[in-house]
Amino acid sequence: MSSVIASSLRLIGSVAALALCLCSATSAHALFGSKTKADEQAGAILFRDQDCAHCHGVGGRGGKKGPDLTNLRKDKLWTPAKITHQILNGGQKMPSFSDALTDRQIAQLVAWLRAKHRPIPPPAPSAAPAPAAPPTN
Repeated sequence: MSSVIASSLRLIGSVAALALCLCSATSAHALFGSKTKADEQAGAILFRDQDCAHCHGVGGRGGKKGPDLTNLRKDKLWTPAKITHQILNGGQKMPSFSDALTDRQIAQLVAWLRAKHRPIPPPAPSAAPAPAAPPTN
């Protein structure tokens, strides 16, 4: 009986240690995403500005390099924690973005990817216009 209790305590200790490591490496906010409309909109802008569409296509509809992300919200295997892990660590052909994005930005991307009605980002700001050429006489 005492060996069963000892085994149970070791298992509980291992799970607690794993949870502590996971939480210390990634904030809970990033791990579970956010559900606010503002974060969903910010995630849409990040998707645009980080050029995620280069691989995942416009609106995340899939591209030559990256899979379609439009039904990610409905896929029970792709939890917010798994999406966060994929963004942080990459995998298969996807590079890691752990050095390029903050926890808050990752949470915003997760919010956008999991949104029932994904907001469309506003048009990207255009580059400053070139100065006018001096008049010729």
